[in-house]
Amino acid sequence: MAILLDTAASLVNVLTDGDEGGRPYVAPTGEGLPAAIVGVLPGEAAVSMEEALYLTGTTLKVRRVFEAMEAGRDDEAAAVVNALVISTGARPQLNRAPGEPWQVHFHGADDTLAVGWSAGIASALTLAIGSDLGGRLGVCQARRCDRVYVDASRNAVRQFCSRSCQSRTKAAAFRARSAARHPS
Repeated sequence: MAILLDTAASLVNVLTDGDEGGRPYVAPTGEGLPAAIVGVLPGEAAVSMEEALYLTGTTLKVRRVFEAMEAGRDDEAAAVVNALVISTGARPQLNRAPGEPWQVHFHGADDTLAVGWSAGIASALTLAIGSDLGGRLGVCQARRCDRVYVDASRNAVRQFCSRSCQSRTKAAAFRARSAARHPS
């Protein structure tokens, strides 16, 4: 499940416009879109434009889930996830490649890569929201950053998408305290 949640966060961060680390971020479009997705998905995969567009649609919904969970709107997040589960036909099953152990998949053998990943991500979000992991889906708290993350810290205290956003926020807070103690 961790791989699916991490992949969901990575897809959201790559495929949605917003702010990243204090700068505007524009998601790839056109011919660069499939390559951007290949760069995020674990393993080696070929992604067609049609699959890239499908995954982009899924990702926009997944962003809504992260934002809703961050804002304490669990009912809204659950509704989006339930709709994703239904639209992808997610269903758990065990599959095994020759020489490999059994693995849980949430899609059928005939589903496309895009439907398979969308179903897996929807299922992982279902399990996270239905357990104590839902509170670990977050949106960066740094100023001018809206990238998402899955909090894997021991105490569930993560607030930032990256160390650079955390450092930037702490440095700004330090400068503000210093300015307040030493006005010009």
